[in-house]
Amino acid sequence: QVQLVESGGGLVPAGGSLRLSCAASGRTFSSAATTMGWFRQAPGKDREFVAAISWTGGVTSYGNSVKGRFTIYKDNAKNTVYLQMNTLKPEDTAVYTCVVGSDHFNLRRGEYDGRGQGTQVTVSS
Repeated sequence: QVQLVESGGGLVPAGGSLRLSCAASGRTFSSAATTMGWFRQAPGKDREFVAAISWTGGVTSYGNSVKGRFTIYKDNAKNTVYLQMNTLKPEDTAVYTCVVGSDHFNLRRGEYDGRGQGTQVTVSS
């Protein structure tokens, strides 16, 4: 059973930056069939795919609303995935949740094997 713990959320003014971290434990992330990513959900809105990265190979994918502003990357030695968020907008305000799944296609559709508790990101205008 994998455990995912997010950190790094907070309050930031529009145009600012934040970096979220997701530390994974309880599982060996050496399998090619492992993809980690982030979803977000704002009050009253549907869950939205943000970004994903393959644990081996480092292939990345992004949701349309964050392309060019957010970057997902990983540190294999620390079993940690990061989400660097730049040029933040008020509409980025949401609870960001780290997830782990088998591949980009299924993870983007919301099919994943585990998730963290989420971390709040608030962008003020």
